[in-house]
Amino acid sequence: MAIPEIEFLKPVMVLILWTCFMWFWMYALRLPAFSKAGIKPDEARHPGTYSDRLPPHVRSAADNYNHLHEQPTIFYAVMFLAALTGGGDHLATMVAWAYVALRIVHSIVQIVIGTVALRFLVFAAGSFCLFFLAVREALRIFL
Repeated sequence: MAIPEIEFLKPVMVLILWTCFMWFWMYALRLPAFSKAGIKPDEARHPGTYSDRLPPHVRSAADNYNHLHEQPTIFYAVMFLAALTGGGDHLATMVAWAYVALRIVHSIVQIVIGTVALRFLVFAAGSFCLFFLAVREALRIFL
């Protein structure tokens, strides 16, 4: 049974807000680190130019912000496709919330904890949520 689009799209809005929050977190870490390392903004115009002079958690924040513009674009597309075509049901909503929660946990693990194996597990779990949503939508549309 379809649920109201506004309820179905709340996970999308939360991930968008999280991405905005990550922008602030990235620059809250990055600007002081640039200053401390003596890096002038014009000298760092190309990604990764001076990354070796920045602490790992500062680089991780920038990497994570970029990651939030990669795989989640598929999430946004699937969610809007489902919302516009009547595919937003309770199960899809719960899986979407799980995906968003895992993306937030992924950000925290990447920046604060830094353990690659844990980060991969969280990323893989989120990916499976996304794959489930995408395949389920494809089956609903094509079959």
